[in-house]
Amino acid sequence: MARGDRLRVIDPLGEQVADFIAFAREDLNEWLSSGRTLDYNNTIYLTTGHVLYSNRSNPLVTITGDTVGRHDFLYTPCSPETFSILYKTTGHHPSCFENLTTSLRPFGIEPDRIPTTFNIFMNVEVSPTGVLSVLPPLSKAGDYIEMRAEVDLVVGLTACAAEMSNNYRFKPIEFELGRPVPSDFRHS
Repeated sequence: MARGDRLRVIDPLGEQVADFIAFAREDLNEWLSSGRTLDYNNTIYLTTGHVLYSNRSNPLVTITGDTVGRHDFLYTPCSPETFSILYKTTGHHPSCFENLTTSLRPFGIEPDRIPTTFNIFMNVEVSPTGVLSVLPPLSKAGDYIEMRAEVDLVVGLTACAAEMSNNYRFKPIEFELGRPVPSDFRHS
């Protein structure tokens, strides 16, 4: 994404999570940071108007539109270990971590550089005692979130492969990438 580009992530059928990650294109050692973002916004429920910050405290993206208002920035992308430890599965299971590392490797981003992802449409509640509960996504068919790049970025986006996060059904995620309309554009 170039600075100013807008990314719209759409849930075409409802109740499907998408994992999103971003790196500054000029220096891949700068990436989307859950900790900095939650600190500076003073909330775990990020939505329209919130800025998502890098590990260097620089704005990477701004949420410019959101029809759901519930996303997660606490959980890491599901991985083979997630399915082994939490789901007690054996053998290969597709995962967000695998999808992201495969897609980002050509850009020079190795697996150990994949941090906590911004989990679009993921519905996580925190109890008064701090226990996390993953509930079905609140997104309905056609819901979306839109983000504006504040710097040139390398981004990764994948439909989530964790059963619990998607109400035990897997569906597609769609996205649209657009250039901003120049502010001096005039209709004739």
